[in-house]
Amino acid sequence: MSNFKVYFDLGFEHILDVKGYDHILFILALAAVYLIRDWKKVIILVTAFTIGHSITLALSTLNYVVIKPELIEFLIPVTIFITAFANLFKKERNLKQSGPMQLNYIFALVFGLIHGLGFSNYLKSLLGKNSSIVMELLAFNIGLEVGQIIIVICFLIISFIFIDLFGLKRRDWVLIISSAIAGIAITLMLETKFW
Repeated sequence: MSNFKVYFDLGFEHILDVKGYDHILFILALAAVYLIRDWKKVIILVTAFTIGHSITLALSTLNYVVIKPELIEFLIPVTIFITAFANLFKKERNLKQSGPMQLNYIFALVFGLIHGLGFSNYLKSLLGKNSSIVMELLAFNIGLEVGQIIIVICFLIISFIFIDLFGLKRRDWVLIISSAIAGIAITLMLETKFW
């Protein structure tokens, strides 16, 4: 069980590490259009992301999928930019609807596959030649999931403060957050271009 805790802590700390803020930015881009009352949808969204990256994390860690790290490091900010940029075009009435925002779920799952490849290099270096990695992968992913949930809870509380307490319009909040994230993503793309 101590081995489980070690990898749980590694996943938890990895997602909350400010040096790995690209994954935090992606989670925030996904959550930007939601309010605190939408917390269940956001948890499902984060879990879709975890499922996506768990698949490629396992496949890459086991060397079934091998992609150049430089390409993945470039594609991660691309996913952040696309998600944040798409938020800029969501209409006010779509933000207020109670139905799920299907595009965000697709982004979470599909782009999670790319992010999982980014996590895999980190995890491979930790695992070394360990032949049985199922428990380690599970613990790492659960740690990531818990860390992501903490991120979105904090973000939803901040959203609540600005929108519900200070009266900022929801559309303005989405534009401010998404524009800032898209701008950072462009900078990251320029820094990680591999050609």
